[in-house]
Amino acid sequence: MWTYNKVLEYPVKIKCKNPKLAKVIISQYGGPDGELAASLRYLSQRFAMPDENAKAILNDIGTEELAHLEMVGSIVYQLTKNASIEEIEQAGLSAYYTDRGLDVYPSSAAGVPFTAAYIACKGDPIANLQEDLAAEQKARATYEKLINLCKDNPDVIDPLKFLRQREVVHFQRFGEALRGIQDKLATKKMYMNDCQINNQSTL
Repeated sequence: MWTYNKVLEYPVKIKCKNPKLAKVIISQYGGPDGELAASLRYLSQRFAMPDENAKAILNDIGTEELAHLEMVGSIVYQLTKNASIEEIEQAGLSAYYTDRGLDVYPSSAAGVPFTAAYIACKGDPIANLQEDLAAEQKARATYEKLINLCKDNPDVIDPLKFLRQREVVHFQRFGEALRGIQDKLATKKMYMNDCQINNQSTL
């Protein structure tokens, strides 16, 4: 179904490690509004969508969120690569390091591991798309907070700005999908009886 290109969707080239920053950015890897939750949510919701266009939008965005997951993981990895024990302790990552080392593990900034409870699937296309619109706005807001925390670190800010902008685009596309589904559901099928058909034929 997918073709994997061995390059990031947007380059991540961080020159200086910063484990303290990695501790908060990891929330967009495995937190409640992160890329893993988004990708699994959209790729799960697409199956029951009553409209091929909406299915395609969910499939496209869900796939792109996997690319964003890879980007966020790369940011976290590069920010912690070769960090000393002292740097890990100063960043407040002692507990994380004890359990995970410097692997990139899906969790929130508060250290809560990823859970499938983050994947909202209601079985109703309108409810699901409304959830998706909210999810993209929450992700955008999270990226804005992370950009504020980065201060003067352009190597990190640049890919985060790209990711924030993609959330805006996804929000717009989900809006298109929602309008299409609403129009489809509002169109009621009309069935004519024999009398109505005969009356029409005589006009």
